[in-house]
Amino acid sequence: MNRSKIVAIITGIISVLLAVAYLIVVQILDYRDMKPAPIGYLNSSPVVIISSIST
Repeated sequence: MNRSKIVAIITGIISVLLAVAYLIVVQILDYRDMKPAPIGYLNSSPVVIISSIST
């Protein structure tokens, strides 16, 4: 077999393994019970950003 074909096959296998691992991680994170933050912990104070650019 040609070396470039071997490299292509190995890269394809690595790509498929990474895609499957990513899907597994996403599924694990999706199954967690996500509770919203309590209202007392939310910071509702306004933020003012002042930017001055001199040319």
